[in-house]
Amino acid sequence: MIGLEIHAQLLTETKIFCGCSTRFGSPPNTNVCAVCLGLPGALPVLNRRVVELAIRVAHALNCHVNPVSIFARKNYFYPDLPKGYQISQYERPLATGGSVEYQVGGTPRRVGITRAHLEEDAGKSLHEGFADSDRRTYLDFNRSGVPLLEIVTEPDLRSAADAGEFFSRLREILVAIGVNDGNMEEGSLRCDANVSVRPAGTTAFGTKAEVKNLNSFRYVQKALEYEIERQTEVVAGGGRVEQETRLWDVAAGRTLSMRSKEEAHDYRYFPEPDLPPLEVDPVWVEEIRLSLPELPDARRRRFVAQYALPEYDAGVLTQSPALADYFEATAARVGNAKSASNWVMGELTRKMNELGIGIASIALTPDALAGLIRLVDSGTISGPIAKDVFEKMYASGRAADEIVAAEGLARIDDAGAIEAHIADVIRTNEKAVNQYREGKHQTFGFLVGQVIKATGGKANPALVKDLLKKTLDQP
Repeated sequence: MIGLEIHAQLLTETKIFCGCSTRFGSPPNTNVCAVCLGLPGALPVLNRRVVELAIRVAHALNCHVNPVSIFARKNYFYPDLPKGYQISQYERPLATGGSVEYQVGGTPRRVGITRAHLEEDAGKSLHEGFADSDRRTYLDFNRSGVPLLEIVTEPDLRSAADAGEFFSRLREILVAIGVNDGNMEEGSLRCDANVSVRPAGTTAFGTKAEVKNLNSFRYVQKALEYEIERQTEVVAGGGRVEQETRLWDVAAGRTLSMRSKEEAHDYRYFPEPDLPPLEVDPVWVEEIRLSLPELPDARRRRFVAQYALPEYDAGVLTQSPALADYFEATAARVGNAKSASNWVMGELTRKMNELGIGIASIALTPDALAGLIRLVDSGTISGPIAKDVFEKMYASGRAADEIVAAEGLARIDDAGAIEAHIADVIRTNEKAVNQYREGKHQTFGFLVGQVIKATGGKANPALVKDLLKKTLDQP
């Protein structure tokens, strides 16, 4: 029985309760002020943009947006929590009662959303050294006060793979609606996983353990696989699972006990006296709902229906809104969605991986790529030549037809020219020719390749095969 708690940093320029920058990577302790450092007398002021983005998430997850929600103080003492408490929401959160529905391999899945509530992030502790005499802890409060939305699911997930898939789907939604950058390496999207086991056929929940701060789909899956196996062995051996918080040790490939799991009363929640109740205007809430873009799963279904693409293609192309937009713009100019899909998923993605950039930084417009695809689809150039033209387009910024014309790369359909190359290949590959004529027809492909190579890859492959076969079959 698995439930997730996802912590998503919201894409605002300033923090949730002050005007400090949320920019990642600034020098330590430079994006701080009296409010986010918790200095005496400093008062929080709620950032309206934070609420707007949180409401976008609530709508995307089919949650009910509560007209009134309350901020609370969650008291606990970490060195990187300067006030000694975190401003969060507890009894009356911003949003409740949603769900995410999607399909995996044609099988429908539904994961309930218990709540989505706003809170502030803590700072960061950086530890150095192992020996007592050499141990140091450095505190960076730049992250303190960065706005977080915590999304809590129902315990509807039944395997580590299910949890990893759901986390991936949720990330797609958050990125698509523009509320989170999805950068798990920088910690802007993190996940805690609650997991328990119970004997098959029983209905009572087992004792859960929480695995904290998982920042990749792979780590979510690996940590849960280990934890499920660990708990199963404990229960099967007649033992009792302890309710505790555990950490995932990447190097050791195991979870480790961190502390006993706190209950709500341990945090001594009480309403935040410095913030009034948060009241949201229903008209504003509806305006935010109407501003939402098409969600990833809906876009996947549309790509399959509208463009007749395989589900695999639709899944790859909708991994980011920008990539999906690029594909649609290319397909509209080409008139052949499958060709556009192949090139975007193939050469374009390869180039992005080679350069280590995203689609927003790609130096080739959809119109330019469409021009290249049209030359391939019309038979003007061959596939191998097209890949070479692609590289030249990217390097020079020139159009595909300009490069093809200037370098004489158009496909050779002249039978006489191809027959001359065939005669040369037959003369220089006597052994392969004799093997073909003796019935070993597997050499035919080799000979076709030699003819096409001799033409610099420009010969019409179908015409080469036809003329070569006729020549070889002559007595």
